[in-house]
Amino acid sequence: MPQPQIMLGGVPIVLHAGAPELSEEAIGGSSVLRLSGGAGVKQQHWERMAGSISGSGWIPPGLDGLDYSQPLELRSTQVNAIHGAGPTFTIPGTPRPDVLPWADALVGDQWVSVSCSVVDGVATVGTAAGATLYRVCWMPVYSVFASKPAKTQSSGSASHGWSINWEET
Repeated sequence: MPQPQIMLGGVPIVLHAGAPELSEEAIGGSSVLRLSGGAGVKQQHWERMAGSISGSGWIPPGLDGLDYSQPLELRSTQVNAIHGAGPTFTIPGTPRPDVLPWADALVGDQWVSVSCSVVDGVATVGTAAGATLYRVCWMPVYSVFASKPAKTQSSGSASHGWSINWEET
């Protein structure tokens, strides 16, 4: 099976534009408040994802035609996972529609593939004899605001560098 590509606004980032470096992190309206005795209490108002994508390759990534004033669909290749006893797992967020979630079972010290079906964001995994743990993996899709890529070009190394910052809408 071919490796899926990061896609932004329907445009795949091809390997010739450089093997993409992808970062994702949670951002949100949260803070830890201290009570009179010093105990911490986390107050969470909202949470979204943000990150960056960068690379350096033989060609530019081809993202100059996108409308960065509007939300864009970002199909990530970052593997997300939930571990647990199974057989059902609620997948937070939205998996990529072109890469189905998959599941594994830990048997001894080896992960083995098991079946995985997803209905309305709930994954159900098949069982494996002797399994002590199960996991469901998926690649997310986000609606994001992104900034036009910062770009560099080196005539000496015949390479094009680029970097994009994004935040989930």
